[in-house]
Formats: sequence, structure tokens, C-alpha cells
Amino acid sequence: MTSEHKIKANRANAQASTGPKTAGGRARAARNALRHALSLPVCSNPALSEEVETLAREIAGPGANAETQDLARQVAEAQIDLRRVRYARHKLLSDALADPIYNTWQERWAVLRILLRENAPDPPLEMLAFLNSTPQGPHKLATILSQEAKQLLAMDRYERRALTRRKSAIRAFDETRRWQNDCKN
Repeated sequence: MTSEHKIKANRANAQASTGPKTAGGRARAARNALRHALSLPVCSNPALSEEVETLAREIAGPGANAETQDLARQVAEAQIDLRRVRYARHKLLSDALADPIYNTWQERWAVLRILLRENAPDPPLEMLAFLNSTPQGPHKLATILSQEAKQLLAMDRYERRALTRRKSAIRAFDETRRWQNDCKN
């Protein structure tokens, strides 16, 4: 039997974890999965839908029955999804690398906090040079990867999901084709 104290604590926790309260917070939460439109089904975009149909026809081959065409469409959808994820990752990284003044505010803020402390010593010239510089080469890439890690991890999840869907769809497609060939022979 659950105690009255435990019930009150559970109710208090439930009230604290009901999600965003403001209209802005709710709108932001609603857009979380749509940041790169990777959570949208391929068929929701007419251009991608046409690509899926073209690829499915190529996969199924001429004279394929409805079942084979449907399985080929599943393979094609997963392949187009995989391509979308990889393109989104490439765009994220190449846009950040192409930005000459990529946002390094986190590192600069840390240095500024040190410099603005009450009894801070005179800053070394390297610190001042850092504040006036922009990252280049490997340092810039490392900065981008560390700051975009959350988005890259999300994209990795989308990619793994698309790879799993493609693998399952290919297996089902191959099994059906094998079964159809065995029935013909």
C-alpha cells in the first residue's frame, strides 16, 4: 500500500514535470524534432516522393508484382532517408566550417570571466590575442564538433534508424524475390 506521503510526493513531482508552460516554450518543444525535417516521412515531400518512386522502380525491375514494388518502395524510402540525414550532417558541418567567424562564444566567455574577476592579474598577451582571433584549421573543427555534438548525436540516431529500416527492407525484399524465383522453378 502506498503511503499518503508518497502519493503527495508523486503528485508534486508530476506537477513539476509537465513540460513547457509558456506559449513560446511549447512552440519550441513542438519544433524540436523538425529542426532538420528528418523526422518527417519521405512521402510528405512531393519531390522526395517522386525520387522514392523512381528508385523503387529501379530496385523492383520491370514487370514486378505489387508486393515486390511495395517492398522496393520501403527500401527506397529508407535509402532516401539515409541520404537526407547524411546531407543534413554534411550541410551542418560545411556551413560551420565555411563561416569565417564561427561562434566561439563559450571559449571566449570563459576567458572573459577569468579576466573580469576582481583580483585578476594583468592578462597575458596570449589571452588578449585569443579574444581577438578566430579559430582556424584543426582548432576550428574541434570547436565545431564540440559545440554541435548534440545535433550530431541526434543526426546519428536518425542515421542508425534509417540504416536499420533499410537493412530490414532489403532482407524482406530479397526473401520475397528468392521465394518468387523458387516458385517459378
